[in-house]
Amino acid sequence: MAAKSKHVVDFAKIKSTMSDPYKKPVQVIDETGKIVNQELFDQFSDDELVTLMEKMVWERALHEQTMNFSRQGRLGFYAPTFGEEASEMGIAHAMKKQDYLFPAYRDLPQLIQHGATVKEGYLWSKGHYQAYDYVRRGVRAFIPQIIIGAQYVQSAGAALGIKKNGEKDTIAYTFTGDGGTSQGDFYEGINFASSFQAPEVFFVQNNGWAISVPRKTQTAAETLAQKGVASGVPGVQVDGMDILATYLVAKEARDFAVAGNGPVLVETLTYRFGAHSSAGDDPSRYRTKEEEKPWFDRDPLIRLRKVLTDKKLWDQDKEDKLVAQYKDEFKEAMKDAEAAPKQKVSDFLKHTFEVPTPDVAADIKKFEAKESK
Repeated sequence: MAAKSKHVVDFAKIKSTMSDPYKKPVQVIDETGKIVNQELFDQFSDDELVTLMEKMVWERALHEQTMNFSRQGRLGFYAPTFGEEASEMGIAHAMKKQDYLFPAYRDLPQLIQHGATVKEGYLWSKGHYQAYDYVRRGVRAFIPQIIIGAQYVQSAGAALGIKKNGEKDTIAYTFTGDGGTSQGDFYEGINFASSFQAPEVFFVQNNGWAISVPRKTQTAAETLAQKGVASGVPGVQVDGMDILATYLVAKEARDFAVAGNGPVLVETLTYRFGAHSSAGDDPSRYRTKEEEKPWFDRDPLIRLRKVLTDKKLWDQDKEDKLVAQYKDEFKEAMKDAEAAPKQKVSDFLKHTFEVPTPDVAADIKKFEAKESK
């Protein structure tokens, strides 16, 4: 009887180890506010640390005030960002104004940081065409994408355009959540950008849940960062509740892409504290308090606040004054948004194409005639 042959390929070993290079999230300060990488921490000046804290406080205040407006029935769709401040503001701080942002519907804070106004963010939630005035002002940002993952394909195309136009020190960048990595557009986008070695950074904000579907049932991949490998895209995990680590990784990814090395995939490990959206989602139906508590303990504002307080750079009075100032600004932005002119059918048609087609041009005249009566 022939001896049992050895495995030609040890698939079990491959499966058990293929995520190993991606399971060491970059971190500078841990959830207790302890500095765990002094060399990286020392790259920040005191002023930079304060600026990053101010940006997170700004986003937290934006979330709180915008949720209040939503509860009052003064907005349409809104996707909360509570808990994702370090991920979003760390990345926004690393990008430059000449970069092209392709936001998803949860990325209004990054869009505003990139040059849109809070008023325009609120008008987008209301479905008003004036929400996109930032495009006419020259802000390099697309319309927030509602279709899950579609922004990955759009952004990859823009990155190729940057390369073909010979633009220097410029990238395209975009965001999706953990659920978005299960979409075909995710793979098509990273593969396209990689094939053409286009200057692109793809961000995956792994906040644990795709509405009510947990990350563990979205995919069998142990990390989302490793999903870039099949397309030749280097990936990395970063502690997305640590704004210092997130900023440094985003900056290095950008530097790598603009140097002509092709795209990068960055997975930020973060958490959506609240509901998926203001449209009736109830996270208490699918999440437990036991699951949530460790993440609340990792609150990004708490950990950086401790570092700054220990360095005598921050205090509660300063933060309270900032929150009050920001919320007053958001209230004024809402007043301005509510004062926008009522929309007409002709307005929508005029903004459908840069140059209206003959049929659309005819419809514009038809509706303008009706609206003038």
